[in-house]
Amino acid sequence: MLIGSIEAGGTKFVCAVGNQDYQIKNKITISTSTPLTTLTTVIDYFKSFNLNALSVASFGPIEIRRNASKYGYITNTPKPGWQNFDFIGTLKKQLTSIPIAWTTDVNGSAYGEYVMSSLTNQNINSLVYYTVGTGVGAGAIINGHFLGSLGHPEMGHTLLKRHPDDLNFKGICPFHHDCLEGLVAGPTFEARLGQKGENVPLTNHVWDIMAYYLAQAVLQATLIIRPDHIVFGGSVISEPVLVKVRQQFAKLLNGYITLPPLEQYITLPQISDNGSATIGNFALGIKELNA
Repeated sequence: MLIGSIEAGGTKFVCAVGNQDYQIKNKITISTSTPLTTLTTVIDYFKSFNLNALSVASFGPIEIRRNASKYGYITNTPKPGWQNFDFIGTLKKQLTSIPIAWTTDVNGSAYGEYVMSSLTNQNINSLVYYTVGTGVGAGAIINGHFLGSLGHPEMGHTLLKRHPDDLNFKGICPFHHDCLEGLVAGPTFEARLGQKGENVPLTNHVWDIMAYYLAQAVLQATLIIRPDHIVFGGSVISEPVLVKVRQQFAKLLNGYITLPPLEQYITLPQISDNGSATIGNFALGIKELNA
């Protein structure tokens, strides 16, 4: 059995082929350009394999309701050229004989971490996965099911209390300005400091500001969903950053509820190289095949 995986990001597409044991057999990375140029390359790649199923985890917003007229579309995205694009319909015109699963990139990552937790006997029934990179989003799993039926969660666009040292920063989100994505996504480093995040030392106060905002996101997820585990992935996140987030979160929570040790509760992905969505896609593709 061969399952295809597309992790569709605003900067790059990661395409992979694996088996029912979640072993990656082949993998490529494609730069995200226009929809038709990008998907032509993606389709050509998968046509060289005898796939049984395919799963797509895409940047959004996307339409996930199967009975909706625009099911399979990327909808009101700020990504130029991708608004109201029929992603799944375009794939199905060429890959006609296989079932295709469809979800958000962060849902795919959340599912990958959930599946891996089961395989390693960690007995996690629920988790929230945040990705912090070019954009910010989160997926949530409760007892094997994604949170959201009217649509997928948009936890990257929740509003936050501003840090007192960050009141003059407008925020980069074109819709909300000072939502989570607008305040902590990778491009905010250039907007604030004129340099990329990887060049900003952890001693810079901006990381304390970022940790304060991320801790608020953890507080929201913790008090609303009460998950067993919260995972942070994406290019902006590292273990030293999470140390700061845990410290800020402990202050915000102020002992209100009992949680596991924070170094176990708030962690990096257990799947390395930001590969959680690929493993999640393999699992979702198998699930779609057996539906």
